[in-house]
Amino acid sequence: MSTPRRTPLRRTPLLGPGSWTETRRIADILRQETIGGALLLVAALAALVWANSPWSAGYETLRSVRVGPGALHLDLSLATWAADGLLAIFFFVAGLELKREFVAGDLRDPRRAAVPVVAAVGGVVVPALLYLLVNTLLNPGMDGALRGWAVPTATDIAFALAVLAVVGRNLPSALRTFLLTLAVVDDLLAIAIIAVFYTSHLAPLPLLAALLPLGLFAVLVRRGVRAWWLLAPLAAVTWALVHASGVHATVAGVLLAFTVPVHRTTGEATGEGARKSPEEGAGEGAGPAEHFEHRFRPLSAGVAVPLFAFLSAGVALGGPGGLPGLLTDGVPLGVVAGLVAGKPLGITAATWLVARFTRADIDDGLAWVDIVGVAILSGIGFTVSLLIGELAFGVGSTWDGQVKVAVLTGSLGAALLATVILRLRDRVYRRLAEAEDRAEARAAAAPTG
Repeated sequence: MSTPRRTPLRRTPLLGPGSWTETRRIADILRQETIGGALLLVAALAALVWANSPWSAGYETLRSVRVGPGALHLDLSLATWAADGLLAIFFFVAGLELKREFVAGDLRDPRRAAVPVVAAVGGVVVPALLYLLVNTLLNPGMDGALRGWAVPTATDIAFALAVLAVVGRNLPSALRTFLLTLAVVDDLLAIAIIAVFYTSHLAPLPLLAALLPLGLFAVLVRRGVRAWWLLAPLAAVTWALVHASGVHATVAGVLLAFTVPVHRTTGEATGEGARKSPEEGAGEGAGPAEHFEHRFRPLSAGVAVPLFAFLSAGVALGGPGGLPGLLTDGVPLGVVAGLVAGKPLGITAATWLVARFTRADIDDGLAWVDIVGVAILSGIGFTVSLLIGELAFGVGSTWDGQVKVAVLTGSLGAALLATVILRLRDRVYRRLAEAEDRAEARAAAAPTG
């Protein structure tokens, strides 16, 4: 009696190409984030030039200007408004993107979702451990230095995607999708770290009170309401109450985003009160999450994040808080090591472990050097890293200045290293595409029998 042949287990592509709809959506996001990355770079350079010019006092004066209603304890400096208010918009968009990825995107498949999620966790754990190791060796007994362990764990979406768009025009779309999803999950982990580890005091009453406007916001958006004059006040009150609770106010942006449904419902109302037919509303077209993301992504990438960079990146490069301290203190050295070495090591190792211990494998059109290049690119940790540095050490402190210089240095180093690798890989993929085009042309020109 013959033994039946066993069908070999089919391996799941680790970074296979996504659906056409998802690929088109990623391309649209890339175009907006590329512009945002350029604006972010211009804003950061302008802040650095001003902070190191003879008129540097004017920069600090601008940062310290206080505006807002004092009766509500919201008479904050412009720098604080940028960190607490403008970045709430940034995290609102990131939350929308993350929810769409896992509810309606290609990552609703757990096998696809596991890869960027595990990679993002590796990209947080390893740089944090590397930072702690460096500061344990160089700053023994200085517990205050260890507060910055989370600084090198973040990835800046706008900067990273802008670099990838410039140097990797011929790279497979799977790499772009991987980087975008990795960065979004990374941002979610960062906001969780901020909420848990950088909340100095907690006032439970305002936090509980924030549930009321948050709940009303959720009810309205789930009923299809998109009128800004109804939703904006509720979002502002939610933000103010979270801010008053002691939890960093950017958490409010993520909470608001998670209440927005992804799919359209039958009879969904628009901001003008119009009703959609069941054929139009049954999950087709732009759902509420996509609608809000379309509206707020330009505001986030083009206004909120560049303004935050302008009001946060200005640091004097001379003195103990500048470049000299970068070479002598464990805090800036740990940040640079975490961004340049820790992030790529953690992401690559985590991705390899997923491939090693599951039935997943990278797509046939990719190589592990592509993964390494994107992992190095993830070491660009600008926006959220600057925010965590301010929370960890206090605005204006010596370590705060050193962290800013270290974040700029580490991000630049990661960008340059990734550019070299991805540029070489881009040439390889371009030659492959040209060879395929020539083969197709010859096949088309060949006489038929």
